[in-house]
Amino acid sequence: QVQLVESGGGLVQPGGSLRLSCAASGSTFSIYTMGWYRQAPGKQRELVATIPRSGSTNYADSVKGRFTISRNNAKNTVYLQMNNLKPEDTAVYYCKVDMYYDWKGDSHYWGQGTQVTVSS
Repeated sequence: QVQLVESGGGLVQPGGSLRLSCAASGSTFSIYTMGWYRQAPGKQRELVATIPRSGSTNYADSVKGRFTISRNNAKNTVYLQMNNLKPEDTAVYYCKVDMYYDWKGDSHYWGQGTQVTVSS
């Protein structure tokens, strides 16, 4: 089992910045990909950014150039630096991890989410 705890959300003005953190615990040795997803009210959850152990990054087009995902494997933590925030970035942000293919438990795990609100 893997437990994920997100932090860093809050209220910020347009153009501002926030840094989200997601700390994993439990069977962290079997985590391959870590990432961030978000869900706004009335909308489906969407991918924001992912990063596997290799370090390759993947971003949604809507956040490219503004958001940066990184991870510290020693700390089992993934971060999302969000700059130049826009009102449309307002959503609950969820941390997600994907396990190695031969992991015998659940293939992925979700955090509880942290609210990000961008408003003047």
